[in-house]
Amino acid sequence: MKSQKSKVRKNESVAKKKERLARIIKLFQKYYPDVKCALNYTTPEELLVATILSAQCTDARVNIVTETLFKECPVPEGLARASIAKIEKLIHSTGFYKNKAKNLKSCCLDLVEKYGGKVPRDLNKLTELGGVGRKTANVVLGNAFGIASGVVVDTHVTRLSNRLGLVQGRNAVQLERELNELVEKKHWINFSHWLITHGRSTCGARSPKCEVCFLEDLCPKVL
Repeated sequence: MKSQKSKVRKNESVAKKKERLARIIKLFQKYYPDVKCALNYTTPEELLVATILSAQCTDARVNIVTETLFKECPVPEGLARASIAKIEKLIHSTGFYKNKAKNLKSCCLDLVEKYGGKVPRDLNKLTELGGVGRKTANVVLGNAFGIASGVVVDTHVTRLSNRLGLVQGRNAVQLERELNELVEKKHWINFSHWLITHGRSTCGARSPKCEVCFLEDLCPKVL
């Protein structure tokens, strides 16, 4: 994709950045109109478990693991009752399985004992559960309930938002704060899905396909 673009300046104003971002989002809406969470789930509680498992693991692997996990240990009661050893065995291939097993059991026990087995629709209450940080809470609130609590910041979102010159840095909490200021709230939920989809299809970590990227004219190529 050839272009006659001008380089985006490093000192681009916030207003200009928002203007450019609005054009980026329009293209995302055109090319990725049906984005959604890649994790398989049927309830908010299953999504919470799957998201905890997705740390340092691919969504594809998590989906393979949860297909068996959800049958063996229905969420949350089954996981709350299961032994740590059983949970570890079922989730072993997701990596960091010892910590994840402890967090899953703790999380599901809290769901059963404090919230009647249901995921609370509150960011602060969610982040008090075992293994649940802001990223996980944002994923669950956004995808299970349609509650825009903040932009989900994962490795794809970090990489692409930096490359697109929207933010600078790697601190997830700071990046979320900055992206929440730049992105209209109505787009918070889909914004991360768009960046993740684009990261997987076009803007890879090692070899971005800039020559075929529909965002080339709007990207400063901060690689």
